[in-house]
Amino acid sequence: MSNTYRALVCCRAGMGSSAMLKIKCEQVINEEGYPISCEQGSLEDLAKFDGDLVITMSDFAEELAKEGKVAHVVSIRNIVDKKEIKGQLDAFLAEKSE
Repeated sequence: MSNTYRALVCCRAGMGSSAMLKIKCEQVINEEGYPISCEQGSLEDLAKFDGDLVITMSDFAEELAKEGKVAHVVSIRNIVDKKEIKGQLDAFLAEKSE
């Protein structure tokens, strides 16, 4: 995989929960060597984000999926569960390699 995918880790306000989730995502990305770079933001940043995926909490992910404005949404229920994050990122990368 030579592509590096751009991810926006966001929540509604762009404060604590997205900061914690970004840290955990970066830990998984670094441990696994995934070709993903993360930036943190809020609902406002989503409008101008032109990257490959959005990583967010499950309640917000459901809203984004319904709106259909984002190409790929990674939905995380437990923002400190690296196993869950890894599984979701694995699914994204598998989809991209098809």
